[in-house]
Amino acid sequence: MTTDVLQDQIAYYRARAGEYDEWFYRKGRYDRGAEINQQWFDEVALVMREVEALGRVGHVLELAAGTGIWTVELAKIASHITAVDASAEVIAINREKLSSPIVNYIQADLFAWEPDKQYDLVFFAFWLSHVPPEQLDGFLDKVRRATKPGGRIFAIDSLPDNTSSAANHEAYRPDDIYHTRKLNDGREFKIVKIFYDPADLARKLAEHGFNAQVKTSGRYFWYTSVFRTP
Repeated sequence: MTTDVLQDQIAYYRARAGEYDEWFYRKGRYDRGAEINQQWFDEVALVMREVEALGRVGHVLELAAGTGIWTVELAKIASHITAVDASAEVIAINREKLSSPIVNYIQADLFAWEPDKQYDLVFFAFWLSHVPPEQLDGFLDKVRRATKPGGRIFAIDSLPDNTSSAANHEAYRPDDIYHTRKLNDGREFKIVKIFYDPADLARKLAEHGFNAQVKTSGRYFWYTSVFRTP
């Protein structure tokens, strides 16, 4: 079941590439009205300030780089970025958005891809919630292998609030790791969507060599900025 869903998940993000930014910028089906939208943007701004506060970093690995929303922010602080995503469609949007010589793109399924070097910073936004529980340890092992000793990871993902999703999406169910998503044209896909408890996630990160404190922005996001232990 999970293998089939992961393939559907890749197909979904490929098909959604051209409308993905509508979610982040609260347009169309994701527009929840001025007050709720403002709460969202205030929390986005908080996390972006945390990314900026990292200061100058050398080589950044961005996993599930998507359409470049966070690649743009990383390019302000990084000397070089390696951006990995399974979707050629989102990579094309990312590349056009940045047009930056410091970004190198790799198209690869993150569950199969292996890093061939270590990085000063490993960054992933809105990806961990799409990692099935049985693959979480393997993914975090991969992140550790990709991070230099003394290097850092920065991650951000969703808290379980239904107004984060499209107005015509089904409500989240805490006991269900799958979620049905719709595109603007009505096509439906099943994806993995897991809402990790921040305290549980901090303990899991510690098991993999990251002394983590997982914070929340308020209503919508958790995030963590943490160094790898030797």
